[in-house]
Amino acid sequence: MRDTDIRQRKQDHLDLCASGDVKFRTRDTLLGNVHLVHQALPELASHDIDLVVTVAGRRLKAPLVIAGMTGGVAEAGAINRDLAAAAERVGVAVGLGSQRAMLHHPEVADTYRVRGVAPTTMVLANLGVVKARQMRTAEVRALCDDVGADALCLHLNVAMELVQADGDRDFRNAVGTIRRLEEELGLPIIVKETGCGLSRRAATTIASAGVRTVDVGGAGGTSWVGVEALRAKDPEARAMGEALWDWGIPTAASVAYCAEAGLEVIATGGIRDGYDVARALALGARAAGLAAPLLKAQREGGVEGVVAALETIIRTLRAVMLLCGCRTPGSLALAPRVVVGELRSWLEPGG
Repeated sequence: MRDTDIRQRKQDHLDLCASGDVKFRTRDTLLGNVHLVHQALPELASHDIDLVVTVAGRRLKAPLVIAGMTGGVAEAGAINRDLAAAAERVGVAVGLGSQRAMLHHPEVADTYRVRGVAPTTMVLANLGVVKARQMRTAEVRALCDDVGADALCLHLNVAMELVQADGDRDFRNAVGTIRRLEEELGLPIIVKETGCGLSRRAATTIASAGVRTVDVGGAGGTSWVGVEALRAKDPEARAMGEALWDWGIPTAASVAYCAEAGLEVIATGGIRDGYDVARALALGARAAGLAAPLLKAQREGGVEGVVAALETIIRTLRAVMLLCGCRTPGSLALAPRVVVGELRSWLEPGG
């Protein structure tokens, strides 16, 4: 793939995600099918609630991750620095967009470097598993070290690649690559889907490869198949993207599958507010990640806009925890809840 193609793709992704035109059309996260039971006698004070969690060995002040979004173009650098500065102030983690552009075009590396504004923040590097398969472990480690990463997200994006012009078509030895990097990299590995979710089989396979943390990237938020469908110039690719726009496993189901497999779960994919975060935690997630709402907040208000958005999410999460009588995020997984509708079917054996 030509360098200019990568940079144009990164800019297209930013513009389309900001437009709001690439949401799932009929698929939903199904988090709305999770009803937490009100406790009129919580026997808690607001100050009793402790939001601190540990994700991939790092302590966060709240169970939130700013999900990786971008990098590789000038606008991306400003976005990443604003997001990271907000994460530093609030005490949550921040992810970077795919760093493949750094390999093809080293001078864009600065668009991923955020340590100057986030010296103590948990920073997540990001690389596609197919690209990682082609690289030596030392090369992957150098990419992580360049941005001062605390962990590496290895992303899976089969559906997106199938629609993308010049996208990958060979997805063999992904599990072997995950296992190799888990054993050799010297940093925690987070296996991350990008909008289509992780099935029970995928969760079991990832766990067997030695990985302990996943980012489910479930269906219900941004459709990356839809993004590539709108970018496609080839009519056949566009038609396939339109047909598969809503492909994927809803976020709520994917969180439950991965928690069942004993994995530490970051719930992403259509998380919009603190109530969504609470419902994801109730299904077994350790933390939740948000992308589109925080990109919108950054575009409208810079660092202060992102900080305000994160603080609103945290206030709502605290309120829900108090209403459920839960002192810690982990206790939400033990709180009474009612699961209704389509999610019940997804959670049945064989789902």
